[in-house]
Amino acid sequence: MKKTDRTIHDKAATHPLQSWAWGEFRKNMGVDVVRVNGWQLTFHTIPHTPFTVGYSPKGPMPTKAMLATLVKLARQKNAIFIQLEPNVICHCEPRLGGAWQSPTKTEIASLIARNDKQLKPSHHPLFTEYTFILDLTKSEEELMKAMHPKTRYNIRVAQKHGVTVQEDNSGRAFEEYLRLTAETTARQGFYAHNQQYHRMMWQIMSKAGIAHLFTANYQGATLAAWIIFAWKDTIYYPYGASSREHREVMAPALLLWEIARWGKRQGYQTFDLWGALGPPPAGGHDPQDPWYGFHRFKEGFNPDIVEFIGSYDLVLRPILYRLYCIADTIRWKILHINMLTR
Repeated sequence: MKKTDRTIHDKAATHPLQSWAWGEFRKNMGVDVVRVNGWQLTFHTIPHTPFTVGYSPKGPMPTKAMLATLVKLARQKNAIFIQLEPNVICHCEPRLGGAWQSPTKTEIASLIARNDKQLKPSHHPLFTEYTFILDLTKSEEELMKAMHPKTRYNIRVAQKHGVTVQEDNSGRAFEEYLRLTAETTARQGFYAHNQQYHRMMWQIMSKAGIAHLFTANYQGATLAAWIIFAWKDTIYYPYGASSREHREVMAPALLLWEIARWGKRQGYQTFDLWGALGPPPAGGHDPQDPWYGFHRFKEGFNPDIVEFIGSYDLVLRPILYRLYCIADTIRWKILHINMLTR
């Protein structure tokens, strides 16, 4: 298996989570990182066992040759399975135009059929199957006009209250981001990475020029802080936090809008808002869904709904895989209960 250098690797990577810098971050967190022919994977030891689980976030479309290479690698790493979450779009529903569909869903179905049940839909996808994409090639006037009236109103409320947004990559701003992250996760009951994770991620990804920190400030206080990834022609919103204080000034709405304007000025073409619930079912989305608020907030900017081909597990040890799925399901239920009872 051929190893690639940083320049060649990053040229092939279509997503920041496949970047060389992201791999270096994971290495510094003690994770086993493997790069093969421009594809980056991590292997995670299952506690108290000799086995591992492989993971490749936002990689390329799997092929028969890739799967054969991954099978060999999985055996070397004593992996029960490797989870693949390709950065491959199969369907898009533009809000202001006609929908389009690629043949990738058919391709992955054919690949599954040819691999004799070794490749199957993931037991526990880590990424949502859908995301929102904002088209930054449109003019500011077009983007503003397409928004939901309430979102336009919220942006103007923030402007009238004197909320200011800026890129601030200083240590002080990052400490504010950590403070708001702790406040947000405690308030909303979500599982989140610890401070060590965020500090190491920021240290390496910002040094690589991929991560940028934006803050929304009001009367000397930071009300919201988001980390944005910039990669190729796209900016991404992977991490964000906000305060419960002064919610009436609508700081997050202005923050997203100003980041979009920044992206346009920098020449980026798209803004990936990192996750969506997908097209609404009959009767609309469930307001009790934990992601409902995030979805509604992003939806107000009228982005396109994009569907990825999904998440898949390449299974090497079927019996252990079934046992792992049972144990993992129990683990997530316990984590959820613990978050609710804090």
